[in-house]
Amino acid sequence: MTATDAQPAEDANAAIAREERRSGWRTINRVAPYLWPDDHPWVKKRVIAAMAVLVLAKLIAVGTPMLYKAAVDTLGGEGSTLLLGAVGLTVAYGMARLMTNGFQQLRDALFAAVGQRALRQLALETFTHIHRLSMRYHITRKTGGLSRIIERGVKGVEFLLRFMLFSVGPLVLELLLIAVVLFFLFDVWYLAVVAVTIALYVWFTFKVTEWRVKLRREMNDQDTDANQKAIDSLLNFETVKYFGNEDHEADRFDSSLRNYEAAAVKSKTTLSFLNIGQGAIIATGVTIVMVMAGMGVVGGTMTIGDFVLVNAYLVQLFLPLNFLGFVYREIKRSLTDMETMFELMQENAEVKDIPGAKALALGGGEVVFEDVSFSYDS
Repeated sequence: MTATDAQPAEDANAAIAREERRSGWRTINRVAPYLWPDDHPWVKKRVIAAMAVLVLAKLIAVGTPMLYKAAVDTLGGEGSTLLLGAVGLTVAYGMARLMTNGFQQLRDALFAAVGQRALRQLALETFTHIHRLSMRYHITRKTGGLSRIIERGVKGVEFLLRFMLFSVGPLVLELLLIAVVLFFLFDVWYLAVVAVTIALYVWFTFKVTEWRVKLRREMNDQDTDANQKAIDSLLNFETVKYFGNEDHEADRFDSSLRNYEAAAVKSKTTLSFLNIGQGAIIATGVTIVMVMAGMGVVGGTMTIGDFVLVNAYLVQLFLPLNFLGFVYREIKRSLTDMETMFELMQENAEVKDIPGAKALALGGGEVVFEDVSFSYDS
């Protein structure tokens, strides 16, 4: 391939990526009104309360390692009232962790009604819309495929609400808070190493995940195909038996399963590659930062408590960050599933009532059978 051949291919891939991003934002915009409805003030109040509790939980979580550091320094003899100070700080550390977990559970409880209401409305609107579509659409469309699209779409909305609001948002907030702490309490180089590690991790995760999303789409297509073949074959069991087509139907079903199997194997292999790369990036970043902190302790510019504090922040930072790959992958999958469901909702009905149409009024009528008979023999 020449350079001129490669350039159009790169432009096409970039155009596809841009369209996917726009499609993702369109899908998110379709869901947003269900979380902030103008006609249901109680929903807005619950969303605001859940977000306030989320921020409070993160502020406590970022401040908790400070208590751990103070307890370690006191136990190391660098603080006064050795016993009482250490015990008090340790109890405070435990209470702070308990409060963090408690506020997280309260946040989930506040948001539960909002999320379940959105899922119910979306499922009902999709179900109602399908019933409004014409007979022509339902004759040409496979029932098994429709049920799968609705099922995956609603699950995608549930995942998006739960993880995008309560995983990605809090993670970004925690990253910013910890960055401020590292900058003011330690040295700009600590922040620089952590920032580079996070940037490499996010770049690697997104690149590999974009590759895996294509495999996920292929898996979805084959899963839908296999499901509709199975349901349609079972719904028409008598016809299959009449024509002795059991083997033919089994071969068709197995063909879809084979394609799904191939895509699933590729997906699992690329997941292992993703996990290895993520682990290597995080391990390198943690090692560099801990070496810097160890040199600071040896040089007398940092205490043992500072060393423990840095380690606590790294663990607190990289554990949820390690979860980011899964969250991003599942969000992309959810957006793909939701996009398919919303495309279904955009199908136009061939027969529609005009605005202000009056109900059909029946003035009468009857059905009469005259001289009608039937029998299999005389």
